Amino acid sequence: MNSTESTLFTSNTIIEAVTRQQYPAGTLYVVATPIGNIADISLRALHLLSLVDAVACEDTRNTAQLFSRYGINKPLIAAHQHNEREVADKILARLQAGERIALVSDAGTPGISDPGAKIVEVLKQSGIHVTPLPGASAAISALSASGLLHERFYFVGFLPAKAGQRDSMLHKLESTDATLIFYEAPHRITDTVQAMLAVFGGERQIVLARELTKLFEEIHRCSLGDAPAWLSADSHREKGEYVILVDAKPVAEGNDDSEARRVLSILLEECSVKQAAGLAAQLTGLKKNALYQLALEMKAED
Repeated sequence: MNSTESTLFTSNTIIEAVTRQQYPAGTLYVVATPIGNIADISLRALHLLSLVDAVACEDTRNTAQLFSRYGINKPLIAAHQHNEREVADKILARLQAGERIALVSDAGTPGISDPGAKIVEVLKQSGIHVTPLPGASAAISALSASGLLHERFYFVGFLPAKAGQRDSMLHKLESTDATLIFYEAPHRITDTVQAMLAVFGGERQIVLARELTKLFEEIHRCSLGDAPAWLSADSHREKGEYVILVDAKPVAEGNDDSEARRVLSILLEECSVKQAAGLAAQLTGLKKNALYQLALEMKAED
């Protein structure tokens, strides 16, 4: 560790920010853990994990291995999708007795396509205070590096395993006015992309984010029509967990453009181009960037 790194991790300001926070007893702490790179955990999370009486986790083996790398040794409670309700009652009793308990998943933020949501629901209904310690999220990490410009996103998570149910859901999502975010396992990635191509068509942009934060991370953006070829070009691309982002359905020309012009023509009489584009986006559901460009063109035509 060089002097700069040493200063970073021993700064009194940082230490005070971590330790002066209050961590009341009888509270569940929802703690995000790394999605790959073990350095992606907050100092606050490490401090909290050193204070709690126990940790509820998706897989005790995975969590024990991760904690050993941080030098943390805490009692672990298995809390997976098959026992969440039963475990919630046990955690509730311990919290009511004045303990502090942390909730983690195998990777990322609990309750986001991982166990945890049912536990939190039971505890909240019972009046238990729940505190989040934010951190890694595969969905947000992929979105931040995607370059997709839509102002809204819709988190889908994992599609159904059965082809018929998967295709039915994709058809329901086909006209969603938002960037779509999916999680997918490596053994299903090819079939899933082919299904998306069949439903969404080949023109939409897709981002395939594989092994995020890990050594062989790949974030590839292309048209949906080109995605199968990219996947098949390297056998390694059928390994590792994926985040898939699909851009929103393109706005059709014609009536939508006419409606946008009508709304903008009214707004531009009283508003700046930027304000008009923002208000028009709220009124029409169209992309603000596209409306901004259209507003500039309309101003130039005057």
